[in-house]
Amino acid sequence: MKELVVISGKGGTGKTSVLASFAALAENAVLADCDVDAADLHLVLSPEIRRREEFRSGREAVIRQTDCIGCGACLAHCRFEAVRRLTADGLRTAAGGSGASCLDCDFCERSCPVRNAVVVREMRESLGDGREAVFMIDPAACEGCGVCVRFCPVKAIDFPERLCGEWFVSDTRCGPMVHARLGIAAENSGKLVSTVRREARRIAEEQGRGLVLVDGPPGIGCPVIASVTGATLVLAVTEPTLSGRHDLERVLKLARHFDIPAMAAVNKADINPQAAGEIELFCREHGVGFAGRIPYDPAVTRAQLAGKSVVEMPRDSGAAGAIRDIWRGVLGRLEETGK
Repeated sequence: MKELVVISGKGGTGKTSVLASFAALAENAVLADCDVDAADLHLVLSPEIRRREEFRSGREAVIRQTDCIGCGACLAHCRFEAVRRLTADGLRTAAGGSGASCLDCDFCERSCPVRNAVVVREMRESLGDGREAVFMIDPAACEGCGVCVRFCPVKAIDFPERLCGEWFVSDTRCGPMVHARLGIAAENSGKLVSTVRREARRIAEEQGRGLVLVDGPPGIGCPVIASVTGATLVLAVTEPTLSGRHDLERVLKLARHFDIPAMAAVNKADINPQAAGEIELFCREHGVGFAGRIPYDPAVTRAQLAGKSVVEMPRDSGAAGAIRDIWRGVLGRLEETGK
């Protein structure tokens, strides 16, 4: 089984448009959208979801209000300002409106193993309010470190696994597709990427499909590393600009680090032919297979508005022809690899 990952040094270079065209040209392939932070392959392929799974990763603290004694130990020990104090005036944080902050004195730990009226009153007064305090934890600010759980004297803080998003198995006109949606402010996108790739490979093996096409995330961070490690071939899509070349060099360096064969293609190449030529020369001088140039073509936008890839449009265009040529080159390189 072969696995092709299409990536880019930044968003907006056209990698998803290229991958969607590859999906339409391929035979017997499984698709995986690993750009989980900003997935958009579904806008072109219109998947019909047949399986939906929750993605849970990490943990978040949740205060049980029925058991909380309002001592403030959680607020005193939280280093991420995730604990909020609710008063009649609204929400306050340790470094915000109350003027209180942890001095590492361990006063709350030493003095409040159980509810003690004097200690609780003193802690309330130290927060600038003599009224009963109610504490809550902001899930967007919580880092899941568990410190508040450790120091709560009455164990009133639960520490459940965090729901970070969903992943899906769908049917498309181009074959089965695995994709995902990461929740707002959620983390561990690298782990979600690995989940999507693993499921796509499983489906390919189960159905006897010989190719997995992966739409990878942009950049060189953890999600990209999770997308490319162990892949058969990487195709980097870039633009004919100085920053595009810089981003391409970073992506290719990442591929070399993980010993993954790489190719490169320049999108909208005719906008700056000189820069496109320099990128092609750079690739050839550094042993990177140059897949080809894709011209700027309004047909790509018209295809997207129609919910199709450009190679599926009734009239072939410059971009469609270039992508077909690139696809043939990529297939040849895939056949040369031994994975």
